[in-house]
Amino acid sequence: MLLQLTIRNIAIIREVQVEFGPGFTALTGETGAGKSILIDALGLVLGARASSDLVRSGASRAWVEAIFDVSQLSATGLAAALAESGIVPEDDQLILSREVQANGRSIARVNGQAVPAGVLATIGAALVDIHGQSDHLSLLKTERQLELLDRFGGLLPLRSELARAVREFRATLRELDQLRAQERDRAHRIDFLRYQLQEITGARLRPDEEEELQRERARLQNAERLAMLAAEVVANLDGEDDTPLDALRRASLRLEELARLDPDQQGLVGQLREALYSIEDVVRTMRVYAETVESDPDRLAAIEDRLELLRRLKRKYGATVEEILSYAERARRELETLESSDERIAELEARAEALAAEVVQRAEELSQRRRRAAVDLERAMSEAMRALRLGQGRFTVLFDDSARLESIVGRAATCSESGWDRAEFLIAPNPGQEPRPLARIASGGEMARLMLALKSILSEVDETPTLVFDEVDVGIGSRSAQVVGERLWELAQRHQVIVISHLPQIAAFADRHYKITKHVEEGTTETLVHELRGEARLEELAAMMDGVPITPESLANARAMVERVEQRKAALAGIRVSSNR
Repeated sequence: MLLQLTIRNIAIIREVQVEFGPGFTALTGETGAGKSILIDALGLVLGARASSDLVRSGASRAWVEAIFDVSQLSATGLAAALAESGIVPEDDQLILSREVQANGRSIARVNGQAVPAGVLATIGAALVDIHGQSDHLSLLKTERQLELLDRFGGLLPLRSELARAVREFRATLRELDQLRAQERDRAHRIDFLRYQLQEITGARLRPDEEEELQRERARLQNAERLAMLAAEVVANLDGEDDTPLDALRRASLRLEELARLDPDQQGLVGQLREALYSIEDVVRTMRVYAETVESDPDRLAAIEDRLELLRRLKRKYGATVEEILSYAERARRELETLESSDERIAELEARAEALAAEVVQRAEELSQRRRRAAVDLERAMSEAMRALRLGQGRFTVLFDDSARLESIVGRAATCSESGWDRAEFLIAPNPGQEPRPLARIASGGEMARLMLALKSILSEVDETPTLVFDEVDVGIGSRSAQVVGERLWELAQRHQVIVISHLPQIAAFADRHYKITKHVEEGTTETLVHELRGEARLEELAAMMDGVPITPESLANARAMVERVEQRKAALAGIRVSSNR
């Protein structure tokens, strides 16, 4: 239930705060005072599209906040949306807010936590159902009529399951079509991949092979020079004549003698001895190296061939050996997929058959249950039409019973996510007349009352706690206004109902009454909201009946209307109590 709505800097509203409660709330006022702006602001905080045009002239941003009591709410859609977003109501309340900046950017929050506008819309749809003036036209659309029938019959879960099965069935058919379309190119692709894999695997590549080959080639290409340099290193360090190594050996002997006489120099003995050992090791290694390094033309030619093979493979499959091996792995996986496509096609065909059977079974069950629900809706709507003074006519749901294919897959392929049915609402305004589509029969006022009749009937199965009607009385005359008011008041016994109305006969049924006015202060127009009680409410009803200035007669008429409405509400409540028993 909506507890409070706070609006700042939206259109001609500078700042307004409205307290709401259970039952029936009426919003009245002159045309252009800002009544519909309140509904637009509520829609904004419920996730409607944000626009910078909503921001009050001269303001940098607009802001709306709505506080809801969710202590009695069990809507599964709301629970799922809150759980997915990690939002937990605080003290059984949800605080929704929306800020729209002058540049068009908007920020949505739930209990202070920023959320995408889509999450706000999902949560808002579970909290409030706003019935605007354009909804009269939506009732003329057959897809909307089918949705209303499904809501009335409690068929939305079954319809959702059908939609899931249809989506899976269609996805399976698409994959099948793709695989079958690839059949002509599959054999060529398999041969090509096999050739590539044979070329790469036949090369027996190793990740570090190229670097090793390049180093070995460099040694073989410079074998003579390397042997000569190694021999010179040995000769320079330990040749036939007096060499540095001989000098180091003599110096080592002299340093040892010195250290015996001066023990403080013993550390130098070790350092020099280590240097001597290192140089002797270099000499031994170079002698062996000089003896082993030699020219090998055959090995050099083999290395050149191997490097040329690597260059050729890199031009085809990747810049490095690692990339070539990675390409081979991808080609191997693709080859496995292509070689197993026959199995995959058979698997998908079996799955398509199973899903088609599920689609047909669910669609048939949905069709049967829709027809049973249609009978109940026809009876309930015909009664509601009479109650709303729409004549003694009949309300009928017409189904399109076109022939269907015999094969299971063919029947499933013709099924949409909402099933096979195309349902259309028809009315016969008077006894003896043939039922015709709403668009050809109903006037604007009749459409408003038909939608109200549907809303009141659907309220028995509708979990949405708050229903908002924006000018539901469009096209309704004074004679029908009282029955519309009665219907709205009865609807408010199960839901919180908020109504914008221009008719006193409807506003008189409200449990709470707000008057919307606008005034100009220092050249700026501003909307104000006042709750009306006692004499102030009677004056507003009198003005709605007879205009201004208010006369004693119009005030007396307003008082008589309120008394008559209170008696009628008491009678309706008594009927309701006895029927519940």
